[in-house]
Amino acid sequence: MRWLLISFLAVSIGAVAQDGSSGSNTQKSATKAGAVPDAQFVTKVAQGNMAEVALGKLATEKSQNDDVKKFGQMMVDDHSKAEQELEGVASKNNWTVPKDVSAQQKAEQQRLEKLSGAAFDRAYIQMMVKDHTKDVAEFKKEAASTSVNSDLKDFATRTYPTLNDHLTHVKAIHDAMSKSGTSGKVASKSNKKNTSAAASGGPGLKLI
Repeated sequence: MRWLLISFLAVSIGAVAQDGSSGSNTQKSATKAGAVPDAQFVTKVAQGNMAEVALGKLATEKSQNDDVKKFGQMMVDDHSKAEQELEGVASKNNWTVPKDVSAQQKAEQQRLEKLSGAAFDRAYIQMMVKDHTKDVAEFKKEAASTSVNSDLKDFATRTYPTLNDHLTHVKAIHDAMSKSGTSGKVASKSNKKNTSAAASGGPGLKLI
């Protein structure tokens, strides 16, 4: 009888210990699941940088708007610098950095390549507002996280203000384009030139 009692107590204690261990593991898993894994964040940011640089170059070539062209060049400069810094962090921590953008990013670039003039400007700026709104939120979260790699946290903290400036800048361009109902400053100048030509009886009167 005593042997049975001892056996029962041993099994009960083991079950309680197992439940406690299981609960602890579950809690750890939940904590890890709450933050974006470091390597995954590196991949996402690297592809984002490459996409911004490629689209920025496209904007400098295809846009008819001075502000859009300048913003595109800013994307090339700032995201090229960010990519170099990210590669340094990745190398230090033995993370693999992708060499190409995602399939979705490639498809978006191909779509923009088919556009021109005001249509390109509108599509590009709308895409930049959407992308940077998401990026700012993610970098802010990463910079504030206590569970990420310290090097990556520092990178996110340094990069966040630049991304926030990008968002403010591109929103201003978007608002100006929406209010004018045109592709921006260049279009406005073009309209003024045509109006002047029309008033003088020049080429502006020729409507074909």
